[in-house]
Amino acid sequence: MAGGVAALVVFVGIIASLLVTVFNLRIEFAGNGMRPIFSFGDPNDHYASLEANRLDQPTTTTAPPSTRSIRPAEASRSVQTLDDNWTDFRGPNRDGLYTATAIRTDWPGAGLEPLWTQPIGGGYASFVIANGRTFTIEQRRDDEVVTAYDVATGVELWTHVWPTHFQEMMGGPGPRATPTWHEDRLYALGATGVFTSLDAATGEVLWERNILDDGGARNLQWAMAGSPLIVDDMVVVLPGGPEGWSVAAYNRHTGNIVWHVLNDVTAYTSPMLATLGGIRQVLVVTAERVVGLRPEDGRLLWDYPWRVQMVPNIAQPLIVSNTRLFLSASYGKGAALVELTREGDRLTASTVWETNRMKNKFSSSVLVNGYIYGLDDAILACIDAETGELMWKAGRYGYGQLLAADDHLVVLTEQGDLVLVRATPDQHREVAGFRAIDGKTWNVPAMANGLILVRNAREMAAFDVSQ
Repeated sequence: MAGGVAALVVFVGIIASLLVTVFNLRIEFAGNGMRPIFSFGDPNDHYASLEANRLDQPTTTTAPPSTRSIRPAEASRSVQTLDDNWTDFRGPNRDGLYTATAIRTDWPGAGLEPLWTQPIGGGYASFVIANGRTFTIEQRRDDEVVTAYDVATGVELWTHVWPTHFQEMMGGPGPRATPTWHEDRLYALGATGVFTSLDAATGEVLWERNILDDGGARNLQWAMAGSPLIVDDMVVVLPGGPEGWSVAAYNRHTGNIVWHVLNDVTAYTSPMLATLGGIRQVLVVTAERVVGLRPEDGRLLWDYPWRVQMVPNIAQPLIVSNTRLFLSASYGKGAALVELTREGDRLTASTVWETNRMKNKFSSSVLVNGYIYGLDDAILACIDAETGELMWKAGRYGYGQLLAADDHLVVLTEQGDLVLVRATPDQHREVAGFRAIDGKTWNVPAMANGLILVRNAREMAAFDVSQ
């Protein structure tokens, strides 16, 4: 018996080695950290294919080595005339809601035909969309690349490049933080702290810093992931450094430091701007707690303990009302509804309810008509925002992502499927679903001008859901 098992192990090892060396088998980890995701293809072949694809798109200007400009395609969809922009991570309010227009919900059984598809570099950033362009940040060989595309055609318009190659075993290579668009400028944060302001039309560098160097901070195990936040004339980022460098604000025009506060280790969340308890504030989830900071100087307004044992926080907080916010985390943590009570110019945080029925891991929840929808680890669930009661739990979508639009949920699964689900507390009602892109997909989708944009570390695509 023992000899037979040993022989089987050797045989499996030989087959695995053959698949890896001859057929370029790639083994990636799913969001549970255990189940492997198998795919084929040499990374160098992928980069070569990407480079050949971009060379087929004719250049019109001679640009410096760090910036390459491309002519957009002649054919242009009417999206360029609309002012429907998706300027931030998870949308303009960072809440995962698309409210600009109604969307088509009668998806065909065979799935939506892509408006365009393109190869793309590595990483887990999402897209932002503005003025007919879409922007993201990618890993291409040993460089991080901020990229602008024509949203109607997928044609690459310009790139800005710097030499950095972050990689770790579970997540793979590439930058994690979604850029931010504001008033024709793009603010991009790389995996190792390179922080750049760019002209969104041309890719010209306006200023550059490194937030880890500024804050004397160590990088996180899975790299910088917090998307920059525009607040008035500042841009707020999360270096996570000691001696008052956990949260930092820079002048968005010049890159000069305005203020820096707290000593918390940073998490994998992005800062948000919110008004809670009648006080406008920067909302930050660190590795230890949730805090509200006064925008003018970063002064602490309130805090609430929120610590996960294994991994610093990942999921975004969700604003539920003028005084309440929802928090969630996986790794056994669960969720809580927090009430903020005003006391002069400060706030006190208290727990309204707690539950273990919603554990957001890599994704964040959305609020629709008084109900919270999100991935409880890998299964979609709905809970009552007022009571925390579980309404239903169904639909195994892996550790994917979701947005809400027109009383529906747009779910991008861990395997790259786009699924449309009714946002109703009655029961789980899946309307349609199809394979949108291939491979492990942890990137958040983006929506603007009636389009859904999706990407992972190898492929990107756009789908028209306008009515």
